[in-house]
Amino acid sequence: MNPFHKNLALWLVITLMMIMLYNLFNQQQMPETSISYTEFLSMVENEQVAEVTIQGQELIVTGSNRNRFKIFAPKDSDLIKTLREKGVSITAKPPTESPWYMSVLVSWFPMIVLIGVWIFFMRQMQSGGGKAMSFGKSRARLQSDKSAKVTFEDVAGIDEAKEELGEIVEFLREPKKFTRLGGRIPKGVLLTGPPGTGKTLLSRAIAGEADVPFFSISGSDFVEMFVGVGASRVRDLFVQGKKNAPCIIFIDEIDAVGRHRGAGLGGGHDEREQTLNQLLVEMDGFESNEGVILISATNRPDVLDPALLRPGRFDRQVYVSLPDIKGREKILKVHIKKTPIAKDVDILTLAKGTPGFSGADLENLVNEAALLAAKRDKEKVDMVDFEDSKDKIYMGLERKSKVIKEEDRKTTAYHEGGHALVARFLPETDAVNKITIIPRGRAAGITWFLPEERDFKYKDQLKNELSVAFGGRVAEELVFNRISTGASNDIKQATDIAQQMIRSWGMSETLGPLSYAKGEEQVFLGREIAQHRDYSEETARRIDKEVQDLIISSYDRATEVLAENLDILHKLADLLLEKETVLGAELDELILSLRPDIELPSHKTDTDENEGDTADKQGKKRPVDKPEAQESPEKP
Repeated sequence: MNPFHKNLALWLVITLMMIMLYNLFNQQQMPETSISYTEFLSMVENEQVAEVTIQGQELIVTGSNRNRFKIFAPKDSDLIKTLREKGVSITAKPPTESPWYMSVLVSWFPMIVLIGVWIFFMRQMQSGGGKAMSFGKSRARLQSDKSAKVTFEDVAGIDEAKEELGEIVEFLREPKKFTRLGGRIPKGVLLTGPPGTGKTLLSRAIAGEADVPFFSISGSDFVEMFVGVGASRVRDLFVQGKKNAPCIIFIDEIDAVGRHRGAGLGGGHDEREQTLNQLLVEMDGFESNEGVILISATNRPDVLDPALLRPGRFDRQVYVSLPDIKGREKILKVHIKKTPIAKDVDILTLAKGTPGFSGADLENLVNEAALLAAKRDKEKVDMVDFEDSKDKIYMGLERKSKVIKEEDRKTTAYHEGGHALVARFLPETDAVNKITIIPRGRAAGITWFLPEERDFKYKDQLKNELSVAFGGRVAEELVFNRISTGASNDIKQATDIAQQMIRSWGMSETLGPLSYAKGEEQVFLGREIAQHRDYSEETARRIDKEVQDLIISSYDRATEVLAENLDILHKLADLLLEKETVLGAELDELILSLRPDIELPSHKTDTDENEGDTADKQGKKRPVDKPEAQESPEKP
């Protein structure tokens, strides 16, 4: 029933009810007082009656004092004669009768209401969606609108994933091309990767390229508070898919329903496990030649049940990685199509300056730049808007209204200068992009690095990275002979790196290439309930000693570098106090002006031979934390 018919039926019911109420309560008002027939005759004899209305066997009497009475009169042939002799005005009316439709309405109205309520609930139970009593129906949304179709042209920066999924499109277009040779197309494809890399967009592009219906549903839509609802929705989802074959069924965030069975401290969630079991049965039940392909996305493949990942269910796992510099350039070109940009905007420069950005981050970058340009009443988005939006996303908003003591500004300048100088003088470190003492977010100052995008890190690089982390703390100690709370985040990050080097990566010469990182699994995955380690207390002490030695040696190396170049540190701090922001090129000019004969270590950046490498690390920032913000959200 469409909304128009529903509204029409509602207004008809309301109209009938108003008519019934009007006829019941708005009739001619009847007198409430009644007298006996004997009293009535006495009043007539005493000439106390002025008017009588005869209506069937009811008499409505109006007394001489205008009082009205109602009485029931027996059949009396002399009544009219007596009234006329006494001069009483006589009026005759037919008996009161309700309209036939009112009689029918009053008699059948309760039954009509019950029948209407029953029909309403039956329709709701038979319809899908989020209506009442439709718990067992799938809430998948069918997207077959041609105007909103997404193709591979709208997906950039993940060429390898697009190529791997291209044969899925070919199968949906020409299934006989594959089945004639006995081939079997994967029944399911699992898209994994960091958040924001375009997994959902890629699945929609597959449906758009193949020009087939696309059902999308979230993993959390399956499970409700009612037992058996999730399994019923899974069955209904695949029934819809078979009716619209060939089609694609996309389940986003499948880890909400596909988690490892039997996980958790208090036992598994029976309803969720029933839903997962039904999903396993359905994936193993429908044939590949029916043209129904299941695509799922998650950024937590480690928590999925192994039965879900076996061949015959999710035959393929496609990793959608963060884009490299070329991928970021292509993604930016896609997102600026609808944005008027100025001639000074260099897409390649933006791509170089956004290492670790996902597709969603780059879309947000373009959007923030457009908002900034609109706020500044510009007709086009220029490079300044892009750079400001990049700084805002990376480091947070500038806290211009914050009142900072001059002593704190000086401490911040030396702290950030310490980070930058250690990074610039040590080899195999990341290039310094920008140093600022302007408070942003929760950080009082930030040293921004441009990390080299590569797949591996080496021991000497990690040791230099530890020294860079301690550069700010060492600078404070050398210059002021005191230490502050600003290095709390640096110390935490350095400790984590040192722990991984010794416990996970086997970079200890005395302990050897062994892993001591066991017993750190998440409890709620059901893998480790109690803290467990399979090494002795003596080994634990040796591990702690190795971590401590690694930290101390890195701290000493940072001290050595800054002590030898203390004059440069003073100049850099003065420059920061004057300009508040110093670029990497300005830092090199300052160093070479004071050390003309020095040869600075070269840094590989995205423009070198490794610019095609993919990376999964964020752009580095070294924030100085104030006492009120000990933990900084920025990553090393």
